[in-house]
Amino acid sequence: MFTKILIANRGEIACRVARTARRMGIRTVAVYSDADARAVHVAACDEAYRLGPPPPRDSYLNAARILEIARACGAQAIHPGYGFLSENEAFARACADAGVVFIGPPPSAIAAMGSKSAAKSIMGKAGVPLVPGYHGDDQDPALLAKEAARIGFPVLVKAAAGGGGKGMKIVRSAAEFDGALASARREAQAGFGDDRVLIEKYLTSPRHIEIQVFGDAHGRAVSLFERDCSVQRRHQKVLEEAPAPGMTAERRRAMGDAAVAAAQAIGYVGAGTVEFIADQDGTFYFMEMNTRLQVEHPVTEMITGQDLVEWQLRVASGEHLPAAQGQLAIRGHAIEARLYAEDPDRGFLPSIGRIAHWRMPETSARVRIDTGFSAGDEVSPYYDPMLAKLVVWGEDREHARATLLAALAGCEIAGVTTNIAFLERTVAHEAFATGRLDTGLIEKNHAALFPRPGRTPPLALVAAAVDELATLRATTQPAARVAADPHSPWLDTDAWWPLSARHAAVFAYLDGDERGEVRLSGPFEALSAVIDGKRIAVRAVREGGRWRLDVGTQRIDATVVRLGEDRLVFAPGVRRRLTYLDPLAHAGEEAQHAGHLAAPMSGTVVAVHVTIGDRVERGAPLIVLEAMKMEHTISAPAPGIVTAINFAVGDRVPEGADLVDLEDPPAA
Repeated sequence: MFTKILIANRGEIACRVARTARRMGIRTVAVYSDADARAVHVAACDEAYRLGPPPPRDSYLNAARILEIARACGAQAIHPGYGFLSENEAFARACADAGVVFIGPPPSAIAAMGSKSAAKSIMGKAGVPLVPGYHGDDQDPALLAKEAARIGFPVLVKAAAGGGGKGMKIVRSAAEFDGALASARREAQAGFGDDRVLIEKYLTSPRHIEIQVFGDAHGRAVSLFERDCSVQRRHQKVLEEAPAPGMTAERRRAMGDAAVAAAQAIGYVGAGTVEFIADQDGTFYFMEMNTRLQVEHPVTEMITGQDLVEWQLRVASGEHLPAAQGQLAIRGHAIEARLYAEDPDRGFLPSIGRIAHWRMPETSARVRIDTGFSAGDEVSPYYDPMLAKLVVWGEDREHARATLLAALAGCEIAGVTTNIAFLERTVAHEAFATGRLDTGLIEKNHAALFPRPGRTPPLALVAAAVDELATLRATTQPAARVAADPHSPWLDTDAWWPLSARHAAVFAYLDGDERGEVRLSGPFEALSAVIDGKRIAVRAVREGGRWRLDVGTQRIDATVVRLGEDRLVFAPGVRRRLTYLDPLAHAGEEAQHAGHLAAPMSGTVVAVHVTIGDRVERGAPLIVLEAMKMEHTISAPAPGIVTAINFAVGDRVPEGADLVDLEDPPAA
């Protein structure tokens, strides 16, 4: 067994690998970019070395630098995690040439499965059913358009060398094809250094089911059963679970046998995942094989009781598989939710910034949290926006779902926008609750999963006002105690700036366009709150950074996070961002000119579709930004004339920057 390994990755997977290595008595070496110098994964390892500037090509994709560090520190093996260099054939070969063990499959297996086109050819010859499509080497755009028409719309354009939804576009008509192809190629080149694509028939209500396989260097391979990853947004997984709902023993055996056969056909060693697309009737087709550990591997660990990272380390060191197929069994049900720094209400745009507040539920045998973040960390534009994985286990699916809902309710993150409330709605939705899964679940239930904001819950207003009152009293009371003048204004604060329990205080907040107001009076142990003319008795006690509130007959715990004028309120069933209306502040700010289109996030300009003087219609693509490895098209909100283009291809732009100026078209 190894005595020291280097983890060529970052974030939660680096922390995850380090945790198992530490348990096995293996020393770990972290590597980091300048953006990650103080990251959690750096502190989680025994040693740490700088790679370079934040962009991945200068840091986590710098294979030569990583190998240089491995040799210098005496690491015997490199664990690549997932993403970055994990499925890079050249890096695996370079490790072998340098005498460092690559904790993953042999280069030949990566090569065989690294190209989706080549992989489908191999699987087709092995008799594994394939989705109708084009997987050829000829990448002429005219030929690709012709093949798409032959297959029949809708089709899926996919990066031949990629995964994770990058370089993947649904094309519903011939008119959309050229633009979608160009965008997919740019994303593929940026994410994988390879702009080749393949085209497949797009199934309208499929399930995404994958099989976890493991092979060793002694010719043995096993299946650790399936995971259902059907709940996705923009072709990226949101919720994963094991076992798959509705899976029969016969189908599980058939899919497992096919996956093991695929692994053995290419001499596979280590952890791998064979991914299938399945019709609702159970018919399944090979999609791809990921030659690495998957993000969602914890659900397999939860239902099998096996540590897959330990399996990786043992197999890479030359040992036999830790268990035979007959020794593996499924126990209970597990679900994983991916917590992202993104805004579901704005098309899942990534959110960038500093994490001002971070609170996660208590971990246990039923609740597991894998993360590489903590309070004070920066979410940068350079890497994937996943903050954490929340993984739960239950005796059956419904117990696991209930545990997940309770755990999500205990997640509090402020400073960046997250998808937590969206996850809560999705897990609670009837389609997910009953196991009626397909990859279009989110789109089909858009109205329920993206509801219009309702009225501000009185509980949120009360919690924010109580916290405001406590802050103001803490500020004014020290000044009052040292005031020599009994007529000092500190002793006679008005209704807005209360000093003592004798005074009433009025606090006003904006929740979107809705204004809410709370009048508080009395001591904290016996407050009186008035909202919309209704009086509510409130008792407030501060405990460990949270408020224990008795509101009428209801007792709840609430957290209030202050970010400038914003007040983020977390309580059972409540996640609200309120804006405090400071009565002493100047009323209003100059509105942004309607003709300026602002960048919705920080990013890099990768395409400009217009020139000054162009007349555009509503919805016309103007400029394309790339952030966190995904492209986002900025479109015209209304007809207009382009009067200014403020950035060029290759420019970095901050969130809120004016991208394109439009003026109203002349009257007809």
